[in-house]
Amino acid sequence: MNEHLDRLAPQPLWRHFRTLCETPRPSGHEAALAARLEAWADEQGLAHERDAFGNLLIRKPASKGSEDAPGVIFQGHLDMVPQANSGHPHDFTRDPIETRLGDDGWLRARDTTLGADNGLGVAAALAILEDGDLAHGPLEAIFTLEEESGMGGALNLAEDWLTGRYLLNLDSEDRGEVFIGCAGGTDVVVEAQLPAAPRADDEVTLRLSLTGLRGGHSGIDIHKGLGNANRLLVRALRLLERLDMRLVAYQGGNLRNALPREAFAVLTLPEEEREAAMEEVAALQATLRQEYAGVDDALALTLEAVDASADEPLTAQATHLLLAALHAAPCGVERMSHEVPGVVETSNNLGVVGLEAGRFHLGALVRSLHDSAAQDLADRLRAVFELIGAKVRLANGYPGWAPQRDSELLTRFRRVHHDTLGSEPAVKVIHAGLECGILGGKYPALEMISFGPLIRGAHSPDERVEVASVEEFWTLLRALVEDLTR
Repeated sequence: MNEHLDRLAPQPLWRHFRTLCETPRPSGHEAALAARLEAWADEQGLAHERDAFGNLLIRKPASKGSEDAPGVIFQGHLDMVPQANSGHPHDFTRDPIETRLGDDGWLRARDTTLGADNGLGVAAALAILEDGDLAHGPLEAIFTLEEESGMGGALNLAEDWLTGRYLLNLDSEDRGEVFIGCAGGTDVVVEAQLPAAPRADDEVTLRLSLTGLRGGHSGIDIHKGLGNANRLLVRALRLLERLDMRLVAYQGGNLRNALPREAFAVLTLPEEEREAAMEEVAALQATLRQEYAGVDDALALTLEAVDASADEPLTAQATHLLLAALHAAPCGVERMSHEVPGVVETSNNLGVVGLEAGRFHLGALVRSLHDSAAQDLADRLRAVFELIGAKVRLANGYPGWAPQRDSELLTRFRRVHHDTLGSEPAVKVIHAGLECGILGGKYPALEMISFGPLIRGAHSPDERVEVASVEEFWTLLRALVEDLTR
């Protein structure tokens, strides 16, 4: 499988990426991949160790004559976001990623996320470590776990472990750009047990579905006007409330850091209101397709009869309060940055919503360039859901990465980029969670930048990477490592 990757350049990088594609690695299931990389390090004669959390560190001594050069750290995460198209049977804990190369020069996966985020960064670091022709100072490659599910690896990274001076985070997704700052974030987890009541004799059970959205990354895609399936399905359910609808079950999204592409609700309403409900849903579908034309053209909103669920529907009051809270909850861009024009400052993603047997769950992810603004928006979410008696907790908080515009590392990168590629890189701050903020807190003396190849659609089955940009990324990375020896 994936033999075509062996024919791409640079061959060492793509060979390692093939290994990552063929080794299942969703968050929390990186053990097999870490073991393979340890065995590879042994074959290469490279020292390696794991910290208490399981993060993997591989070291390589400086090349001859470069022993006094400052140490360089490559940093990436081993896990990937597991997302598959509806109806595609893929077990991310067991099945390899099947890639396909299009005539347009982009590499994709078949109906799943590709794992270019952050597999290509990991592959590039491994390829550098085995490069025998490269002049370099002491090298360290730190591969963290569970980045996509809450930055667990970085948050629990051993202290006094890394020795390098410069850190190259290889987890960015835009060619011609270098990132020197990022948003921090926190998870908002809401739980509630809501009251239910038996079905009335005249109530029918229906299933409301919102499908066909593109989805995407809840940070870097949050400003693009993409549909959020949870937000839109709640909008439809609010319309049906006037028809005495009661909610039985709900399932929307499965990752708090991915824009939800689909959401489904089971509901009851009086038989006599079924036709009116069908008309309401059809009219709203037409409205939504107009609103999201050119953005989410495949949007579909459907209502169909299903067998009665064993679960009782919520009471009318509980249905109303839950939908009101979900409808009022902040979702999307909250504020654009005045300090960094064109960049989102603060946002929230209603990523995962569930209701089963009266048990309600919400997993949201708040991001901000200012930790204080993230805390405030998370507190607003807490306030909304506490009004309906829910329990709210904040978890997995991580700090932002404050820009260092005058760092020596950035100056060198800009020069190397110009000399190697013939252009000045755009220096940016990203509205996404990079591990640099956490690592900078543990190692405040580090100078850090983040760059990578051109990746689009991360965290969705539309994830793809421009193959030509990978070779450009590789050329730039090698040139930078050599420059840092001088």
